[in-house]
Amino acid sequence: MFSRVHATQDQMVLDDTTPAAARQGRFARAVARLPPSSYFLTSAVFHYLGPSLAVLLFTHVAVLGVAWMRVAAAAVVFCVWRRPWRIILRASMPQRRLYLALGVVLAAMNCLFYLAVDRLPLSTVGAIEFLGTIALAAAGSRTKRNSAALVVAVAGVFVLTDIRLVSEPLGFVFAFGNCVGFMLYVVLGHRIATTTTDGSTNDDPIGGQMTGIDQLGASMLIAALVATPFTVGFAAPAFAHPVWLAWGIGVGICSSVVPYITDQLAMARLPRARFAMMLALLPAAATVIGLVVLAQAPTWRDLTGIGLVMLGLALRKDAT
Repeated sequence: MFSRVHATQDQMVLDDTTPAAARQGRFARAVARLPPSSYFLTSAVFHYLGPSLAVLLFTHVAVLGVAWMRVAAAAVVFCVWRRPWRIILRASMPQRRLYLALGVVLAAMNCLFYLAVDRLPLSTVGAIEFLGTIALAAAGSRTKRNSAALVVAVAGVFVLTDIRLVSEPLGFVFAFGNCVGFMLYVVLGHRIATTTTDGSTNDDPIGGQMTGIDQLGASMLIAALVATPFTVGFAAPAFAHPVWLAWGIGVGICSSVVPYITDQLAMARLPRARFAMMLALLPAAATVIGLVVLAQAPTWRDLTGIGLVMLGLALRKDAT
């Protein structure tokens, strides 16, 4: 009898004739009609807008406390919206290992990123973030073009780090750690964006069952569980200040919900080479947002280094 009740509940959840399912279907179709580049541009803005708001919150809450609020707020949003525990329970063991890996990467990457931007300009951290993806392309497709892209990007990072390395060595340790995390995020995120939980190709990344967004929600829930024991204590002051808490929730939505979802939509629709090319826009987005929100005016040396990293991103070619 329990099996029949459970099956009935599942059928109700997945029944496309319910009003909620119909509304979700209309929303999915509306989003699907948007050009794929619009997903990426949305991600580019929010990818650094959220962290810039987090930097302003650092004056009230410890860095790792803000990182916990970011991850926890995103996990709550995904839990309410997508109920990711269902995906974890139904997934195969290899898929669960993928969610665990991505969850650990998300938790570590978010903490390292905030520790870095607490010490370095947002534009510098944003440029270093993409060095790993260029190295990954060069390792996967050993062409002269990718080798040149890596040399150019490394030169750009050297220009960015040469002045500040002595004064902020720990900041660069965190920035390069985040760089490794972002490289893993791109690899693992692309894997869940293009497959469903049964291993088939994902042709409906918005409205279909067990989509990349669902799997992202499962990974974010794991990320919150992984990060909580190490970071929740730093967020304690925010619990006594509703404005700070709401600020932290806003950071989580801007930093880990909007950009990660739009990344999934972009990864599922854009060819990998096109997506890789568009990544070159992100260091520029970090520079503009750092200037507008944080008043971090880049020097000519900064602009030169960022420009070289962007050129390296534009030159690189991923293996197909």
